[in-house]
Amino acid sequence: MAGIAKLNNILAPVVEGLGFEFVGLEYKPSSHQSLLRVFIDHENGINVDDCAAVSRQVSAVMDVEDPIKSEYTLEVSSPGLARPLFIPEHYQRFLGEKIKCKLRMPFNGRRKFTGKLLKADDKNITLSIDNESVEIFIDDIEKANIVA
Repeated sequence: MAGIAKLNNILAPVVEGLGFEFVGLEYKPSSHQSLLRVFIDHENGINVDDCAAVSRQVSAVMDVEDPIKSEYTLEVSSPGLARPLFIPEHYQRFLGEKIKCKLRMPFNGRRKFTGKLLKADDKNITLSIDNESVEIFIDDIEKANIVA
Protein backbone atom coordinates (compact mmCIF):
# COMPACT_ATOMS: atom_id res chain seq x y z
CA MET A 1 0.00 0.00 0.00
CA ALA A 2 1.27 3.45 -0.87
CA GLY A 3 1.76 5.87 2.00
CA ILE A 4 0.19 9.32 1.81
CA ALA A 5 3.58 10.96 2.42
CA LYS A 6 5.13 9.00 -0.46
CA LEU A 7 2.26 9.92 -2.79
CA ASN A 8 2.55 13.59 -1.75
CA ASN A 9 6.30 13.52 -2.46
CA ILE A 10 5.74 12.03 -5.91
CA LEU A 11 2.76 14.15 -7.00
CA ALA A 12 3.38 17.62 -5.52
CA PRO A 13 6.32 18.38 -7.86
CA VAL A 14 4.33 17.14 -10.86
CA VAL A 15 1.35 19.41 -10.13
CA GLU A 16 3.50 22.40 -9.22
CA GLY A 17 5.64 21.85 -12.34
CA LEU A 18 2.50 22.40 -14.40
CA GLY A 19 1.90 25.75 -12.68
CA PHE A 20 -0.81 24.70 -10.22
CA GLU A 21 -0.99 24.63 -6.45
CA PHE A 22 -0.90 21.10 -5.07
CA VAL A 23 -3.58 21.34 -2.38
CA GLY A 24 -3.30 17.71 -1.31
CA LEU A 25 -4.66 14.26 -1.98
CA GLU A 26 -6.97 11.61 -0.62
CA TYR A 27 -6.15 7.95 -1.04
CA LYS A 28 -8.88 5.43 -0.25
CA PRO A 29 -7.64 1.88 -0.64
CA SER A 30 -10.18 -0.83 -1.39
CA SER A 31 -10.07 -4.52 -2.19
CA HIS A 32 -11.92 -3.85 -5.47
CA GLN A 33 -11.10 -0.40 -6.81
CA SER A 34 -9.03 2.12 -4.80
CA LEU A 35 -9.43 5.87 -5.27
CA LEU A 36 -6.69 8.47 -5.59
CA ARG A 37 -8.11 12.00 -5.59
CA VAL A 38 -5.69 14.88 -6.24
CA PHE A 39 -6.78 18.44 -5.42
CA ILE A 40 -5.30 21.32 -7.43
CA ASP A 41 -5.85 25.06 -7.42
CA HIS A 42 -4.75 28.18 -9.28
CA GLU A 43 -5.21 31.89 -8.63
CA ASN A 44 -7.35 32.07 -11.80
CA GLY A 45 -9.46 29.07 -10.76
CA ILE A 46 -9.56 25.55 -12.18
CA ASN A 47 -11.42 24.28 -15.22
CA VAL A 48 -11.95 20.86 -16.79
CA ASP A 49 -9.01 21.29 -19.18
CA ASP A 50 -6.70 22.01 -16.22
CA CYS A 51 -7.87 18.84 -14.48
CA ALA A 52 -7.39 16.81 -17.66
CA ALA A 53 -3.85 18.14 -18.20
CA VAL A 54 -2.85 17.37 -14.62
CA SER A 55 -4.53 13.97 -14.80
CA ARG A 56 -2.52 13.00 -17.90
CA GLN A 57 0.76 14.04 -16.31
CA VAL A 58 0.00 12.45 -12.92
CA SER A 59 -1.10 9.25 -14.63
CA ALA A 60 2.16 9.05 -16.58
CA VAL A 61 4.26 9.60 -13.45
CA MET A 62 2.22 7.06 -11.49
CA ASP A 63 2.78 4.49 -14.25
CA VAL A 64 6.55 5.00 -13.98
CA GLU A 65 6.79 5.24 -10.17
CA ASP A 66 4.10 2.58 -9.55
CA PRO A 67 3.52 3.38 -5.85
CA ILE A 68 0.04 1.78 -5.86
CA LYS A 69 0.22 -1.88 -6.79
CA SER A 70 -3.53 -2.51 -7.02
CA GLU A 71 -6.05 -1.06 -9.45
CA TYR A 72 -7.21 2.45 -8.66
CA THR A 73 -9.21 5.32 -10.10
CA LEU A 74 -7.46 8.67 -10.45
CA GLU A 75 -9.52 11.84 -9.99
CA VAL A 76 -8.14 15.37 -10.31
CA SER A 77 -10.34 18.09 -8.87
CA SER A 78 -10.45 21.66 -7.68
CA PRO A 79 -10.81 21.98 -3.90
CA GLY A 80 -14.29 23.47 -4.33
CA LEU A 81 -16.23 25.47 -1.76
CA ALA A 82 -15.85 22.79 0.91
CA ARG A 83 -12.07 23.01 0.49
CA PRO A 84 -10.15 20.22 2.21
CA LEU A 85 -7.47 21.23 4.70
CA PHE A 86 -4.38 19.03 4.78
CA ILE A 87 -1.38 20.89 6.22
CA PRO A 88 -0.81 23.52 8.93
CA GLU A 89 -0.49 26.28 6.32
CA HIS A 90 -4.03 25.54 5.10
CA TYR A 91 -5.44 26.07 8.59
CA GLN A 92 -3.42 29.27 9.00
CA ARG A 93 -4.64 30.55 5.63
CA PHE A 94 -8.31 30.09 6.54
CA LEU A 95 -8.40 31.55 10.06
CA GLY A 96 -11.87 32.89 10.83
CA GLU A 97 -13.62 30.35 8.60
CA LYS A 98 -16.05 27.75 9.86
CA ILE A 99 -14.57 24.28 9.45
CA LYS A 100 -15.56 20.72 10.23
CA CYS A 101 -13.10 18.02 11.11
CA LYS A 102 -13.17 14.34 11.86
CA LEU A 103 -10.55 12.92 14.20
CA ARG A 104 -8.80 9.58 13.94
CA MET A 105 -9.67 8.79 17.57
CA PRO A 106 -12.27 10.33 19.93
CA PHE A 107 -11.33 13.45 21.88
CA ASN A 108 -13.57 14.36 24.83
CA GLY A 109 -15.88 11.54 23.74
CA ARG A 110 -16.36 12.62 20.13
CA ARG A 111 -14.68 12.45 16.73
CA LYS A 112 -16.53 15.17 14.77
CA PHE A 113 -16.15 18.88 15.45
CA THR A 114 -17.53 21.94 13.64
CA GLY A 115 -16.59 25.46 14.61
CA LYS A 116 -14.90 28.73 13.76
CA LEU A 117 -11.16 28.38 13.26
CA LEU A 118 -9.64 30.78 15.80
CA LYS A 119 -5.95 29.83 15.85
CA ALA A 120 -3.56 27.55 14.00
CA ASP A 121 0.13 26.83 14.33
CA ASP A 122 2.34 24.00 13.12
CA LYS A 123 0.88 21.48 15.58
CA ASN A 124 -2.57 22.61 16.79
CA ILE A 125 -5.76 24.33 15.78
CA THR A 126 -8.24 26.05 18.07
CA LEU A 127 -11.94 26.01 17.23
CA SER A 128 -14.72 28.05 18.77
CA ILE A 129 -17.60 25.65 19.39
CA ASP A 130 -20.68 26.88 21.27
CA ASN A 131 -18.66 29.79 22.73
CA GLU A 132 -15.95 27.45 24.03
CA SER A 133 -12.43 27.03 22.68
CA VAL A 134 -11.36 23.52 21.74
CA GLU A 135 -7.72 22.81 20.92
CA ILE A 136 -7.02 19.90 18.57
CA PHE A 137 -3.72 18.40 17.43
CA ILE A 138 -3.44 18.58 13.63
CA ASP A 139 -1.91 15.10 13.55
CA ASP A 140 -5.11 13.75 15.16
CA ILE A 141 -7.27 15.06 12.30
CA GLU A 142 -8.33 12.44 9.78
CA LYS A 143 -10.20 14.85 7.51
CA ALA A 144 -11.02 18.56 7.63
CA ASN A 145 -12.97 20.88 5.30
CA ILE A 146 -14.20 24.42 5.17
CA VAL A 147 -17.96 24.52 5.73
CA ALA A 148 -19.49 25.92 2.54
